[in-house]
Amino acid sequence: MIDESGNRKLCIICSKGTLDMAYPGLVLANAALMEGIDVTMFFTFWGLDMINKKKMGHLKSTPLGNPSMGMPNILGVLPGVTSMASTMMKKEIEKLDFPPVDEFLEMIHDAGGKMYGCQMAMDMMKLEKEDLCDEVDEVIGAMEFMEISENAQIIFI
Repeated sequence: MIDESGNRKLCIICSKGTLDMAYPGLVLANAALMEGIDVTMFFTFWGLDMINKKKMGHLKSTPLGNPSMGMPNILGVLPGVTSMASTMMKKEIEKLDFPPVDEFLEMIHDAGGKMYGCQMAMDMMKLEKEDLCDEVDEVIGAMEFMEISENAQIIFI
């Protein structure tokens, strides 16, 4: 979509905190910025794990409830399976030469992308702005996000 100044505008709502759900938003944000599109990322609920200093480097990918992983769901409950799946995914991401989450966020920020944490989700999870990575511009509420996202294409992940 195009805003009042004639610029294309994209808002990505990141609501999941798993490794396999972090990269789609990061890749799309980076690609949009490379195309000259204004990008805003809004992190809510478990998506806050992507920008939480303590968790962002330890995102996991679980085969449990994910039939696309190609293994029976029952195996997902076994100890170590989530760690194995996460390690395998990280190796594949590395082979593709994509940066880790923290570096990807820094790249997006440095390219002009805006990042916001969700106030309601922060309150629910007892998080403070200081718990978030430095690339986060502000913590805002839903109404403020509505203002920011006006005339934007919105992608919910």
